[in-house]
Amino acid sequence: MHTCTGHSGFKEGWSCCKRRTTDFSDFSSIVGCTKGRHNSEKPPEPVKPEVKTTEKKELSELKPKFREHIIQAPKPVEAIKRPSPDEPMTNLELKVSASLKQALDKLKLSGNEEHKKEEDSDEIKIGTSCKNGGCSKTYQGLQSLEEVCVYHSGVPIFHEGMKYWSCCRRKTSDFNTFLAQEGCTTGKHVWTAKDSGKKVVPCRHDWHQTGGEVTISVYAKNSLPELSQILANSTLLNVHIVFEGEKEFHQNVKLWGVIDVKRSYVTMTATKIEITMRKAEPMQWANLELPATKNQEKQKEIKQNELRGNKKLLLVSEFLLCGDVVACCCSLLFC
Repeated sequence: MHTCTGHSGFKEGWSCCKRRTTDFSDFSSIVGCTKGRHNSEKPPEPVKPEVKTTEKKELSELKPKFREHIIQAPKPVEAIKRPSPDEPMTNLELKVSASLKQALDKLKLSGNEEHKKEEDSDEIKIGTSCKNGGCSKTYQGLQSLEEVCVYHSGVPIFHEGMKYWSCCRRKTSDFNTFLAQEGCTTGKHVWTAKDSGKKVVPCRHDWHQTGGEVTISVYAKNSLPELSQILANSTLLNVHIVFEGEKEFHQNVKLWGVIDVKRSYVTMTATKIEITMRKAEPMQWANLELPATKNQEKQKEIKQNELRGNKKLLLVSEFLLCGDVVACCCSLLFC
């Protein structure tokens, strides 16, 4: 009986004799290294080694571990319904700074001194000119108090190169002729200036906002806290400021957002007034004032047209009255 000479294992060549080659023909001609009986059946394949799960665990343990934090989104803030603008108005708290108090004390002292000087100098000085329009007379003594003043009761008008008084409407293009026009009204001389009272004037102001507050800055110097007043409700703001003695500033604002009146206040300094309004909801305002609706704009246009119409009627009536007076004067001259 012939013995079988072959190889008992294969792995990149034959694993039994550890001979290696890269050529398949050389690999086929390698002489076997083991002897035994011939076998018509294919030998069983070697059992593959099992991969242990402990190695996977070890690899997973080597990987860096991160702690997972679940962050919940904040709950949406419920929108606050816009309150009615007819809510009652409330006086905002006034906080007066030390700088304003000092400035007002100085003004009071200087004002008292000027008032005493005015009281001491009640007498009319010789050469004082009459304050009536168109009167060129000057004060010459007690006899001037009994003189009849001939003056213009209207106001001077300069329009399209023509100059005239609104009371008598004698038009001329020459300025000297205009000044020489004799008055059309008689009365008494006025030697002292009339007290015109407080004047409503515009005042520079701006605003800025943070997450929870809106601040309006009004640049009015030496404001008077006892005469000033800032009223507000949730959606409206009314500003009335008296400053520098005889000046007034008025502003009514329909606020873009809603404010908390109880947490709002006013700070008054020597150079400006700051109105700090607490927002009722934490949101950015697109503007300080709420834009007017189309209906409100139409109503404004109607009111403006009515005012213009009334002014035109007044001018026409004044012109007709002046025409009647001229006609009467002409009839008397020809009589």
